[in-house]
Amino acid sequence: MHNKNLKLMLRFQKDELTASKIYGYFSKKVKDDKNKFILEQIAKDEAAHALIWGQYTQKKVYPSNIKFLWYSFLMFLLGYTFVIKLMENNEYTGVDEISVLKNEIPEVKQIILQEENHEKQLIKMLNEERLNYVGAMVLGLNDALVELTGTIAGLTFVLANTKLTALAGIITGIAATLSMAASNYLAERADGNSKALKASVYTGIAYLVTVVLLVLPYLLLPPTLYLQALLIMVGVAVLIIFFFNYYIAIVRSERFFPRFIEMAGISLSVAFISFLIGLLAKLFFNIDIG
Repeated sequence: MHNKNLKLMLRFQKDELTASKIYGYFSKKVKDDKNKFILEQIAKDEAAHALIWGQYTQKKVYPSNIKFLWYSFLMFLLGYTFVIKLMENNEYTGVDEISVLKNEIPEVKQIILQEENHEKQLIKMLNEERLNYVGAMVLGLNDALVELTGTIAGLTFVLANTKLTALAGIITGIAATLSMAASNYLAERADGNSKALKASVYTGIAYLVTVVLLVLPYLLLPPTLYLQALLIMVGVAVLIIFFFNYYIAIVRSERFFPRFIEMAGISLSVAFISFLIGLLAKLFFNIDIG
């Protein structure tokens, strides 16, 4: 066997064992019986694939504990739907490489077919509760980004002090968090949603977390470095938009880039306009806060 092919097989063998361990762990964590059963079946499939590779490599390999710990952490943080779909996306990057081995290993076709069926099964079976509140999270996060980036950018030149700007941002942010959560609760109740309270909590949490992250640069930097704080805040806003849209794109199997550009464009445009308004207001009214 060609040395390059052997290395490839060993990598696939290790990846399959790692995936089997991860899916087995996830199956013990999910509460839904249907989800649990399918995850157990997929874990067995991955273990069977590892055995096939092992017959050809004639070597004993072990799962990657680093990957296992990383994906377990991501599951705790972002939920199993995101992690499973991310794993499946990454797994498909190896299909083309597997195809190279078709002539040497007859079972490769079977492995590819099973890998392709994995994603179909997963899409049908996943029903994670938190995904029912993605709309509520989008509402809170998007509103916070648009409102707070605009408010903080507008106040940056007017106040010319990071601590005063942070104070104003915190007061505005907390008030807006409570207002947005209450408004969403009333809207969900009016639509007959029996879980209106939980939806409003998701909205409020998304809003508050965004507020904290946007205000943080102003709290950490000295009072005179307000322009630097503004630039960092804009960078933080872009990162929030990036990671949140990446999450949505993975769990909903949607395109990432158009959503990211749209959300970033709206938030940054509002921030820029508000910044100009704040600058003009300071010059026009001759405001000087010493």
